[in-house]
Amino acid sequence: MFSELPMFKIIDAMARHAAESQKVSATNIAHADEPGYKAMTIETFGSFLERMPTDGAATDFRIRQANTPQSPNGNSVSLETELFNSADAMSQHQLALSIYTKSLDMLRTAIGRRG
Repeated sequence: MFSELPMFKIIDAMARHAAESQKVSATNIAHADEPGYKAMTIETFGSFLERMPTDGAATDFRIRQANTPQSPNGNSVSLETELFNSADAMSQHQLALSIYTKSLDMLRTAIGRRG
């Protein structure tokens, strides 16, 4: 019922984006010592929203090669950057859950059901 509301589709997309960001960072970290590995990055959530269909249908996030300097062995993963990205993804996921929870509370209050 609530999942069909546009607001909840955006919140869902926000949580999915955070999860995919975490996955990209984890993959980069796993390959941090692999010669020639090129770090990947995910589009920003804002970029995703700009191209999100008006019906809120799920689309894939764009992942591309990161424009980061390479080490002598050709690897372009920066552990510091990936740890920052991972922490940011966790924060974005917590924000999405918080917005979801507060939105449900607000809807319940509006229809006369408290708690």
